[in-house]
Amino acid sequence: MSQPTSSSPLLPRRPSFVTPSVLWKTGAIIAAVGVMAGAFGAHGLKRRPRITADNIHAWETASHYAVFNGLALLLISMHPRFSSHRFSGPAIAGGGLVFSGSIMALVLWRDRFRWLGPVTPLGGVIMIAGYLSLAF
Repeated sequence: MSQPTSSSPLLPRRPSFVTPSVLWKTGAIIAAVGVMAGAFGAHGLKRRPRITADNIHAWETASHYAVFNGLALLLISMHPRFSSHRFSGPAIAGGGLVFSGSIMALVLWRDRFRWLGPVTPLGGVIMIAGYLSLAF
């Protein structure tokens, strides 16, 4: 049996689904969804029954975060070190989707999805952890 070297780790590396291409595509889709959600919030949301100014403000926040996270993923996908980081991209994408998606679902269907209220901050925490992981 041969001794492990720096080029042959004790445990083989698992292939990662996080690639620059996946991050780029995910970022583009999330940014596009954020822009579309913003347009819907500016034009179509006001026509729905029981929509208040607070609902519109929450929707704007959710769509802005979607755009910001999408753009961040586009930038991360171009970085030589972070484009294959196993945690940051998925955490930003997943946390951002949970954060923005839960806010949008609460605005549209508050009565059906009340349980999403406590889920929104969890998405935010995961998203923040993804950004913080870029610092280390």
